[in-house]
Amino acid sequence: MKTILGKLSDSLKRSRKGMFLKIRDVLKRSRISNEDVEEIEELLILGDVSADIAEELTNELRKRLKIQRDLSPLEVLKEIMKEDLREENKDNITYSKPYVILVVGVNGVGKTTAAAKLAKRYIEEGKSVLLGAADTFRAAAIEQLQAWGKKVGAEVIAHKTGADAGAVAYDTVKAAIARDINVAIIDTAGRLHTKHNLIEELKKISRVIKKVKPSSPEEVLLVLDATTGQNSIKQAHIFKEAVGVNGLIVTKLDGTAKGGTILSIKREFAIPVKFIGIGEGVDDLKPFNADEFVDAMFEGGNNGWEKGLLAQEDDLSSLR
Repeated sequence: MKTILGKLSDSLKRSRKGMFLKIRDVLKRSRISNEDVEEIEELLILGDVSADIAEELTNELRKRLKIQRDLSPLEVLKEIMKEDLREENKDNITYSKPYVILVVGVNGVGKTTAAAKLAKRYIEEGKSVLLGAADTFRAAAIEQLQAWGKKVGAEVIAHKTGADAGAVAYDTVKAAIARDINVAIIDTAGRLHTKHNLIEELKKISRVIKKVKPSSPEEVLLVLDATTGQNSIKQAHIFKEAVGVNGLIVTKLDGTAKGGTILSIKREFAIPVKFIGIGEGVDDLKPFNADEFVDAMFEGGNNGWEKGLLAQEDDLSSLR
């Protein structure tokens, strides 16, 4: 039976064969020079890490290569990435039922399926879940969520297509309170081509939810498609401005040969990655673990050559 790390590593093969494997090959060299670090910076950019953040990462790599001589160059870079992506554990936060989650994102990122898979995770933890079909604009979005609801065992609150999304969100939270439901997950529209209307609709949903439960939504999770690269950063700006995103779900990591966007978004927005999508199966939405993710991207651990001291010199022409 595969370990979690092994399954994650298999799912991230395309990403690993791109930027991460090439970086690993550079860091296998017996000496790491300034030119090698510049090559790593270029590879990060090609892998969808923004130019500014790629420069920050490689500057940190230069600095640490001079002082962390007990680690291989690859381990130094991996530790930098892990530190960037780690998030303080906040599982002990208390809340009054229902815990309201607003799921936002543009059409096509896997938002509706992410909401349903998230519901399944909570149900498996023994929590009651109610889904709200507040994407009343996209054709068949309501039916899609209802089909998923049956699959994962969660009831769906829905109105007809074209109905007011705020009313659906209001009814979902109200029903969750009346039924003593643990978690209410609300799927929303994502038509970015009408950006102003979308932002106003999301703001309205947030306002009407607060009328029922002033502390909600407890979480606003933005779903991003890893294959869209730097467009994800633009989307993060828009949604954070509209509804104060406080968590990310990054989907389709199994379908990209780049995968560096996750580093850019975390560092630029200081928004934690909560879950990652690594496949189409109902169980392929996984809680994000920075250490497991970085290890899997670099093929999950030591390959013999990673350990051991390399020739060391103090001048910048040969960092290691």
